[in-house]
Amino acid sequence: MNPMTPLASLLDELASGSHNARDLLASCYSQADLEDKADACIYTRRFEQTARAEAEAVDRLRTAGLSGGQLAGLPIALKVLFDVRGEVTHAGSRGWQPPASRDARIVSRLRREGAVLTGHTNMTEFAYSGLGLNPHYGTPENPLAPGRIPGGSSSGAAVAVARGMAAGAIGSDTGGSVRIPAAFCGLTGFKPSQSRVPRDGTFPLSDTLDSIGPIAPTVDCCARLDAVLSGHAYRPIRFLSLKGLRFVVPKDYMLDGMDDTVAYAFERRLKTLRDAGATLIEAPAPVLAAIPELMEGGGFTAAESYFVHRRSLEQHGDQYDPRVSSRIKRGASINAADYLELCRRRQARKQEADQWLQDYDGLLAPTVPIVPPTFEELAADDDYARLNLLVLRNPTVANMLDLCAISLPNHAQGELPSGLMLIGRNGSDDTLLRLALAIESAR
Repeated sequence: MNPMTPLASLLDELASGSHNARDLLASCYSQADLEDKADACIYTRRFEQTARAEAEAVDRLRTAGLSGGQLAGLPIALKVLFDVRGEVTHAGSRGWQPPASRDARIVSRLRREGAVLTGHTNMTEFAYSGLGLNPHYGTPENPLAPGRIPGGSSSGAAVAVARGMAAGAIGSDTGGSVRIPAAFCGLTGFKPSQSRVPRDGTFPLSDTLDSIGPIAPTVDCCARLDAVLSGHAYRPIRFLSLKGLRFVVPKDYMLDGMDDTVAYAFERRLKTLRDAGATLIEAPAPVLAAIPELMEGGGFTAAESYFVHRRSLEQHGDQYDPRVSSRIKRGASINAADYLELCRRRQARKQEADQWLQDYDGLLAPTVPIVPPTFEELAADDDYARLNLLVLRNPTVANMLDLCAISLPNHAQGELPSGLMLIGRNGSDDTLLRLALAIESAR
């Protein structure tokens, strides 16, 4: 399969008979050389037998003149924290968990709409990092920038799409784990409002912050996948002019520490939007500057992941990635009073952010303030910790304030990849997708 082919084009080709689902699946699997370590670690498990059966079923339905669903025949990859019946949801760990007894809710929805599930993709262990490194299965190489990381935690999901090993992928996003690898791999990544997509059958990192969203070539591709994940019928996104729309660009916090490549690409894109008629207001954002106080001592992620892992750490602690277990263990020092105070402060910040964003159509910022680091830059633990915080900083805003957000590719040919992030108010997902399509079109 040709990487970056929009889902709409693939669906048209399948409907016309110029391709069938079996050939499309075979093309995806042929993109990987399983003798090559970098290719072999993109998927931790390929569902070859069931995927072929799903593809054949779609082809038979189509031959009989019957609809196979909204995603009929499209090869879709799953991050390995979504339950698939009979498979181990190891979430990037060494895999001491029993096989899942049933499909996650979103997996059932994908199957019902005819998606061909290609396999479980690699990820940072237990989704606890934005960099994508995994010492157990290896780390996929960035397909646009060899020698550099793919971003995480949904690392394999993004690389699979960028390499043409899947038409789209489903990841989780607790602090940018969909949007970071999308930005680093030249893709679009959508983090919906948390309540939009059910998380039943998903291995949790933080119940407060976890969201589920797609990684795909374009905004329309993400909208098609989101419709299935959220249990809606897909409707084509109506054209929206940028003329007269107002976007806020925070002058502080999210623009701090940008490298030259990201800063140049960001300013270039802002000029394009101004030329298209959008009004961009650079303004201070006090509510964003207060976010670090919600992450002191590890915040929600440490507290809630420790709750999930406290027993496993006793039994399997020596099998954890030390860079992950050390962060989880920080949650042991957060007591009930600290946690309840954290919830109270977050609620106040959410209300402040919602009130602030009422004056704008959306917020614009770089998805990540730096280009993908090289593997060598992450060799030392101190550098790993520093760069991980920097990579997570901007996308975490949407999770912490319970907003919806999308990352769009923002690099030109020959540049290192970067992303443009659009953030909207909670529950404004459909509007956000319309705005994102308008921004995507203004090139």
